[in-house]
Amino acid sequence: MTHPDSWSARRTRLLNRVHARLSTRAKPATGFVSQPEPRTIGSFARGRQLAAGNLLFAGHLIEAPKTSLWDIPPPDPDFETETHGFAWLDDLAAVGDPLTRATAQAWVWDWIDRYGRGRGPGWTPELTGRRLIRWINHALFLLAGQTAEDSQRFYRALAQQTIFLSRRWHSAPPGLSRFEALTGVIYAGLSLTGMERHVPKAVAALARDCDAQVDDEGGIPTRNPEELLEVFTLLTWAAAALNEAGKSPPAAHMQAIERIAPTLRTLRHADGGLARFHGGGRGLEGRLDQALAISGVRSRASEGLAMGYARLSAGRTSIIVDASPPPTGKASFNAHASTLAFELTSGRRPLIVSCGSGASFGADWRRAGRATPSHSALSLDEYSSARLGSETAMGGARREMLLDAPKEVPIKMSQAPDGLRFEGGHDGYVATHGLTHARTLELTFDGRGLAGEDVLVALDGAARRRFDKAMDATQLQGIPYQIRFHLHPEADATLDMGGAAISIVLKSGEIWVFRHDTTAEMRLEPSVYLEKGRLRPRETKQIVLTGRAIEYATRTRWSLAKAQETAIGLRDLHRDEDALT
Repeated sequence: MTHPDSWSARRTRLLNRVHARLSTRAKPATGFVSQPEPRTIGSFARGRQLAAGNLLFAGHLIEAPKTSLWDIPPPDPDFETETHGFAWLDDLAAVGDPLTRATAQAWVWDWIDRYGRGRGPGWTPELTGRRLIRWINHALFLLAGQTAEDSQRFYRALAQQTIFLSRRWHSAPPGLSRFEALTGVIYAGLSLTGMERHVPKAVAALARDCDAQVDDEGGIPTRNPEELLEVFTLLTWAAAALNEAGKSPPAAHMQAIERIAPTLRTLRHADGGLARFHGGGRGLEGRLDQALAISGVRSRASEGLAMGYARLSAGRTSIIVDASPPPTGKASFNAHASTLAFELTSGRRPLIVSCGSGASFGADWRRAGRATPSHSALSLDEYSSARLGSETAMGGARREMLLDAPKEVPIKMSQAPDGLRFEGGHDGYVATHGLTHARTLELTFDGRGLAGEDVLVALDGAARRRFDKAMDATQLQGIPYQIRFHLHPEADATLDMGGAAISIVLKSGEIWVFRHDTTAEMRLEPSVYLEKGRLRPRETKQIVLTGRAIEYATRTRWSLAKAQETAIGLRDLHRDEDALT
């Protein structure tokens, strides 16, 4: 990764500033070639909060009623990035009443006054692309009731940003940032008068990036499901804009959409949310299903892995397993030590989860969310299955790559006598303790029962010698391990049957019972659920099986099954309200 204080990084920032200023000399657009259609989805609740002056960005809540967004000193660079990307326009437009319209108009035209001549931190290719898409999507909302002079200022600012993007998109890092920048060029070039000349090069570049960044299985290097959804959404928007303009997207562009859609279906839980791995969240409500519907791609992934994830699905139950080595190198900036972790959702109710990305709550939570104990997985002797290496980044923050990650992750999917079976293993603890972790999951055909087995085994002579050395360090007391099952905050868990079982009640009325049949100790401990859009982590619980590996092979069996009184079919109509808590 390029160091933020390197000559290359400084040169990139300088060129961005130069071209941002030069773009102000360009001939402005005079209007739209066609009436733009908004394609983004916002949150009604967040829109109301923003209009009331409760500004929540990057985990910071600032109460500033009747204050311009740009008068607020940003508490950190992430806050600044979110504001200059203008995704908050989606939320204000979701409300669409006079107050939110006035708020949106005031903040947009204030941005034009302060930063529209190429000044400020928002002039990077990815932020400019994100901002352009929102301004164009919500142009009708923003221009209603504006004077001719203000409309001209708006069109001039759009043209300047389009020209800046046409010159600087190539400096955006490959991946989501580059997709945002190129989609912004295409979107604006097709929408604004006099800007169409910038479209052909952007279309060709986007097609090249589709081939380079989207692999044959429809995955991306970061293995972040939510990021894959963002890329997919941008590609569908760009394809729709081209089709509406009477232009056919390149074959590589459409083929990438066709590859990604089945992968996203594999990563979709029964409740419509995405699996929360490698820095990704579950996605905005309805965003995934809308994107899949717009794409028109109906195919599903073939049997096996999708972007390194395995899926077991039966009845109302979906299970998604991180079944591949984690990303490495530059792609591992947001990666988690989550190999062989799984999530389970029943109907509309998540049950077993990952803690999630803590990035919006600061550096300490970000680091904690990436560790193996923050996943429903096995951790050994307080070690994660991969380690974090760090590099000083802009503003004193630390960019941490994954190091010493599992390299060998063999898996097998098969049919069990009464259901579906997943078998996998990883070597993340071989170098430190000589032990390979193997996990088996069996889901019954009706989706009402899951049987699991976790094994720690020293496979060969070298591994056994390393295990013996680790045992000596504990005075032969054994190497402690913990198998964690993090529960969703709305799953109510209690110890039952004198501590021999744990009952979990979901809001749907379903009751699941967790048991184990080994010498491991079972406890119910505090945990957290980390999600964007909240002020603080949500309190929840986790089931923890604790034991010690003393032999060359240690086996722990457990089960999770619906109680007999739980109905097969449920009308689960309760909907959760958005909240800032």
